[in-house]
Amino acid sequence: TEIYRAVKKALADFPDVDVIFPMHLNPKVRSVVMEELQLSDRVRLLDPFDYRTMANVMARSYLVLTDSGGLQEEAPSLGIPVLVTRTNTERPEGIAAGTARLAGTSEAGVSAALSELLGNTDTYRRMSQAVNPYGDGKASFRIRKALRYSLGLDQSKPEEYI
Repeated sequence: TEIYRAVKKALADFPDVDVIFPMHLNPKVRSVVMEELQLSDRVRLLDPFDYRTMANVMARSYLVLTDSGGLQEEAPSLGIPVLVTRTNTERPEGIAAGTARLAGTSEAGVSAALSELLGNTDTYRRMSQAVNPYGDGKASFRIRKALRYSLGLDQSKPEEYI
């Protein structure tokens, strides 16, 4: 509930912010979320998204607040800053690269992280323009070139990529 309180504080502090919240299907989780967030007309509580919808919503978002490891990897590919509602992560590359930041799980920590990202354009710019540590989106092109070269279909050797 501390994270939800931080979201409510951000809604109060930043009147231009709306929240899209795909809720977990667990009834206990849903009841807590609904109790904490359903009263705001700027919060849309929705059922979980399929992958395509989630990617589409993320691409149109200003930031992502999540504890999901997958979203920590995917949002930076779209140039979307990530605030991680954990005290540690299995995706330290995003933290090191500056595409993600650990916000913790306390109301104070999440509030501070949200306020910094929503209220400081320099912080937002740095995070949204940081180099994606999970690749540049051109892996399939490089694989195709390498396969064509290996099969003798292309004479030019592919460039090294590290």
